[in-house]
Amino acid sequence: MRVLLTGHQGYLGTVMAPVLKAAGHEVVGLDAGLFADCVLGPPPADPQGHRVDLRDVTAEHVAGVDAVIHLAALSNDPLGSLAPELTYDINHHASVRLARLARDAGVRRFLYASTCSVYGAAGDPDLSKLVAEDAPLRPVTPYAESKVRVEDDLHDLADGDFTPVYMRNATAFGYSPRLRADIVLNNLVGHALLSGEVLVLSDGTPWRPLVHAADIARAFTAALTAPREAVHDQAFNIGSEINNVTVAEIAEQVAEAVCGAKVVITGETGADPRSYRVDFSRFRAAVPGFDCEWNVKRGALELADAYGKFRLTKEDFERRFTRLAVLRAASDAGAVDDTLRWRR
Repeated sequence: MRVLLTGHQGYLGTVMAPVLKAAGHEVVGLDAGLFADCVLGPPPADPQGHRVDLRDVTAEHVAGVDAVIHLAALSNDPLGSLAPELTYDINHHASVRLARLARDAGVRRFLYASTCSVYGAAGDPDLSKLVAEDAPLRPVTPYAESKVRVEDDLHDLADGDFTPVYMRNATAFGYSPRLRADIVLNNLVGHALLSGEVLVLSDGTPWRPLVHAADIARAFTAALTAPREAVHDQAFNIGSEINNVTVAEIAEQVAEAVCGAKVVITGETGADPRSYRVDFSRFRAAVPGFDCEWNVKRGALELADAYGKFRLTKEDFERRFTRLAVLRAASDAGAVDDTLRWRR
């Protein structure tokens, strides 16, 4: 199968491309390249690809493609809050435009990287009930709201020839050759190694569903060839119930992985309204045999090993592997304009 992978030079795409290739697929990348240099360790071997902004995609980029895996986005809440209009322009409008172009070009399957953040502050007050895909969507950030809007619009595009699938990923973690340090487990392990403290700014009580980048890659690869009737126009939570953990529990796992590190919960940012535990059983039922392989403890150990092996520095941790800092640096240097497009 010939697969167009958007965001192939990002945190998840760099992990996913070789998994797809190993499964026998021909992978063509598409990425603006904003984070292509955020490399920790040996440079990855990228698939052949298009260097193009998502907003500038044309029919030519989807010609001859059997399926699209759409990861490219402004990819976290601080970015979305900094420039909500850009979040909606890129994450929502450009994503739906890509889907229309794909459908018109005869692409049969469109796997969309959504997020469990669409649930926002979800579930019972005591969080005793796991959040399933039919739960009310209560996004609390522009990033999560943009994902809800895309899911709605893709639903309207679904027909007998075009199968969109909404992959609501839990919060990602784990080593990628193109690292992100601004997601919870990756961030806490870095702080622990560099400072000796597992620093938690919230009160530690919010629940988070987590999933390793490699398990996300495996899930998308499985969804790519799953029977159409099992996945057509369906939303799936991607992760494992074993990785529904509180932020305080994540911190304790990090302290165990990083020898000598001490958990420090400051509580300075208070309680986070985004607290939920997620049910991941629908995808396992749709794709028999799939289950996640990674847990939080194993991921913390992997990250600690990679950070040490590849000599992560404090400057790189805070600047080169933090999305907001990378974009601010590019803007200050005049490399990108106010719309985050490369200057020619």
